[in-house]
Amino acid sequence: MQAEASPVGGSIPQQGLSRRMLRTETLLVLALSLGASALSALISFIGSVTRPGGLKDQAATMNASAAPGRPWLDLAWQLFGITTALVPVALVAHFLLREGTSLRTIGFDRTRPWPDLGRGAAIAAVIGSTGIAFYLAARGLGFNLTVVPEALPAVWWKYPVLILSAIQNAVLEEVIVVGYLLRRMGQLGWTPTAALTGSAVLRGSYHLYQGIGGFVGNMVMGVVFVYLYRRWGRVGPLVVAHSLLDIGAFVGYALLAGKVGWLPTA
Repeated sequence: MQAEASPVGGSIPQQGLSRRMLRTETLLVLALSLGASALSALISFIGSVTRPGGLKDQAATMNASAAPGRPWLDLAWQLFGITTALVPVALVAHFLLREGTSLRTIGFDRTRPWPDLGRGAAIAAVIGSTGIAFYLAARGLGFNLTVVPEALPAVWWKYPVLILSAIQNAVLEEVIVVGYLLRRMGQLGWTPTAALTGSAVLRGSYHLYQGIGGFVGNMVMGVVFVYLYRRWGRVGPLVVAHSLLDIGAFVGYALLAGKVGWLPTA
């Protein structure tokens, strides 16, 4: 089995996988996950900017009801969506096993839970405060839609589903856009700068449905996350940070919307 010097690159694996096969594999993973989301977000953004009225007068809704007025069916759809969204992560795990490695190679495991939790919480604290300020400024300047993090009915499963949705987002994005993609781009000969740029632009692109502010803010976050991943060699802290950020956004909005003046609502 081939020895590996780094989780973010290395030579092509020895199991008969050519550069062409790795390139095709990577494109298929992205086409089934965040690459498709980026294209969808671009189409949505074009629709928003060509619609009468400013961006801030339009809303981008996340975590909406899938079956209004039918809570049990709605719950089934919510859990179905969360589960199927993680299939590309399972596919990445399969490809890494085929390569002779595993998700542990990119630092997605339980070997360092407390350092991952501590680092993730610190990242979330810094990015969360600046992120809110950036969103409010971008919306105020007309560069962003009004983001509605949740529009679920007031039922018993609302908050558990929001937390699960936040964790799903974090696992999907950090495993694929940071750990897996940087590894494959390194194996395909991308320079460190080009790989960082590609990962960050992709992260910004699938948030473009929120507006220009969503694109820029998430691209900057992508640069920070790539830097930290290269420093620590683990996506674990990034998954923790992303989970906490999204939990704060989803649950915080559910608790505060309409009760505080500074939080925009649709």
